[in-house]
Amino acid sequence: MSLPIMTGTGRLTADPELRFSPSGVAVATMNLAFNARKFDRDRNEWVDGDVFFIRGTLFKQEAENVAESLTKGCEIVVTGRLKTEQWTDRNTGDKRSATSLLIDSIGPSLKYATAKPQKAARASNSAPAADDPWGAANAPQQTEEPPF
Repeated sequence: MSLPIMTGTGRLTADPELRFSPSGVAVATMNLAFNARKFDRDRNEWVDGDVFFIRGTLFKQEAENVAESLTKGCEIVVTGRLKTEQWTDRNTGDKRSATSLLIDSIGPSLKYATAKPQKAARASNSAPAADDPWGAANAPQQTEEPPF
């Protein structure tokens, strides 16, 4: 059995928070909001419907990239796995739970914005792999000939 998958377009309600685990792994958490906004023709205005809030989590290099790239208010497209987190409240001893999103992929929505992706620096100093589409090994060769 696997966790349910969610894909949607939403907004960041705050800047992503970047932290590092005791072993040095980057962890980014972010609050996401998804809503059913509709244009009401009778009132000639946009009306917000129900809103679904969820906390998303990313790890490693992607966590660092998101913390550097996205900010509060960004419209994003995200895919991830829904998970139930459980804990005991320190003050009352009550058991608590909340649904969270383990993010597999996230990026800015280009519906109302533009973005210029830039290859992030590698953690190691090794040469780019031949199958890396962003790597220098796959960069177009500069020639005088047209590309067609």
